[in-house]
Amino acid sequence: MNQINPAKLRNSKWTAVKPMNREKHFLVSDIEFEEDGSVISCQLEAVLSKNAYPIDWTDLKNSEKWVQGWK
Repeated sequence: MNQINPAKLRNSKWTAVKPMNREKHFLVSDIEFEEDGSVISCQLEAVLSKNAYPIDWTDLKNSEKWVQGWK
């Protein structure tokens, strides 16, 4: 289980454990917060293709799908 601080999520680097469409490395390109500090939306951007994907930020906690940093 990856530990994540939502306030430090922007521009963080992530590696997909099982790459899809030959995309493995991602950056958190956009994140929106409520006034109380809870996360509304999160977007990942593939480093090579620049494709953007919306994601539930809590999915990044699953170490079976995501590894923090670029490995």
